[in-house]
Amino acid sequence: MATVVEIQGTLRPDGTLVLDEKPDLPPGRVRVTVQPVLDYTQTDIWQFFERLRAEQQARGFVARSREEIDAEIAASRQEDEERMREIERIHEEGQRRRRQQSEPGGA
Repeated sequence: MATVVEIQGTLRPDGTLVLDEKPDLPPGRVRVTVQPVLDYTQTDIWQFFERLRAEQQARGFVARSREEIDAEIAASRQEDEERMREIERIHEEGQRRRRQQSEPGGA
């Protein structure tokens, strides 16, 4: 069975192809199928984010660093963990009090 290699490239106005990488095939004749590929840089959403980034840079906006984001996530997780421990403590206290009340002579 013949080896099939899929490589992207660019079709030039004169009809020639420029491949993005060298195929791992021996020299010789090949069969080429050309299929348009969506250029994401031309989509509305890509253009929106490019404009947004440019506007932010013009305003002097400085994005948070990876470390800052990671620290914020860690702090949020710690707060959530503390909140869950408090909820569990309250729940256990409620169960303990219900058991005490259901016992003979319980308050």
